[in-house]
Amino acid sequence: MRHWFTYAVAGAGLLALSACDLLNPVDPVRTPQLRPAAPAPQATSERSAALRQYLREVQSIQLSQGLLRQDGGGPDTPFSANTLARNFDRIVFFSEYETAGTAAGVSGKLRRWDIPVRMRVEFGPSVPPSQAQQDRRDVAAYARRLARVTGHPITTTRVNPNFLVFFVSEDDRAATIDAIATRLPGVTTTNLSPIRNLSDDVYCAVAAYAAGPDPSTYTAAIAVIRAENPDLLRLSCIHEELAQGLGLANDSPEARPSIFNDDDEFALLTNHDELLLQMLYDDRLRPGQTLAEAQPVSRIIARELTQGPL
Repeated sequence: MRHWFTYAVAGAGLLALSACDLLNPVDPVRTPQLRPAAPAPQATSERSAALRQYLREVQSIQLSQGLLRQDGGGPDTPFSANTLARNFDRIVFFSEYETAGTAAGVSGKLRRWDIPVRMRVEFGPSVPPSQAQQDRRDVAAYARRLARVTGHPITTTRVNPNFLVFFVSEDDRAATIDAIATRLPGVTTTNLSPIRNLSDDVYCAVAAYAAGPDPSTYTAAIAVIRAENPDLLRLSCIHEELAQGLGLANDSPEARPSIFNDDDEFALLTNHDELLLQMLYDDRLRPGQTLAEAQPVSRIIARELTQGPL
C-alpha cells in the first residue's frame, strides 16, 4: 500500500485533506543549488540506511506485482464521462480527514490556486549533486506539464517561490525544512509539524496553505519527498504530491486509471488525472464552490472532455 499524506492549512488551522506522487527530464535547470541551511551529516544514520533499503524492496515488490504502471492508462482502463465526474467529486470535494470547518467524509469546497505557482526545489545535505540535478530536471519538466494541462501559470524559479519542493533524508529533514519553509506566508513551525515529522511508512507528503482572505484559494505549498526513495517511487512522489498541492487533495479507491488511488497501480500521472486537473482549473468553476454548486458545471465539462454522454 502506498502511504502519501496531503495536508492543507487555512490561516492558522490545519486541514488534513487526504491520505494518499514527475516526469521525463528536459532542459537543464538554470537555478543553482542553495548552500545547505544545515550542516552536512557526518555519516548516514542506521535509520536512514534501513529506510532506503526498505523503500527499494517496496519498489521491487510492487513492480513484480505489475504495479507502479507508467503507461498512463490504456484499453484495459476505460472510463466514461460519468466516471470522470464522479471521481472529480470525490477527489476535489471530499477528504478522509477532518478539514477546517468540514468533518471527515463530508463534502467541502473547491480549493485551488488563483495566483501563479512558482516552484523551487530545495535539498538536504544528504542528497548528492548528481541526484539533485536529476530531481531539478524532473520537477521543472513536470511543472511545465502541469502548466500545459491546467492552463494555469506554473513555473520553477529561484525568485519569490510559493511552492517549495524538498528532497530530504531522515538525517536532515527537520533542520532543512525549519531553516527554509517558514519564509513562506502562513507557514509556521506549528503547521509544518505533520510534514516535518513523517512516520517511516510515509514516503512523501504535501501541505497547501491559504493565508489570504479566501480560505479556498491557496497561497503557498510545501512538498516533502524522502531522499531515501528509489528512482520510480521518487518520481511517483513528485507526480502525486505536486498535483495534489494544486487542489486534487483526496484519494478514491474507485478512481482508475489514476494515481489518486491507494492501490499503487499507477506511478505517474495518467490521462484520466490530466482531465481532472483540466476540470479543476476550468474557468467555469470557482474556488469556494460547494459540491452542489459545482456539479451541474463539472458534469458538462466531463462530457466535453470525454466526448461522451454522462
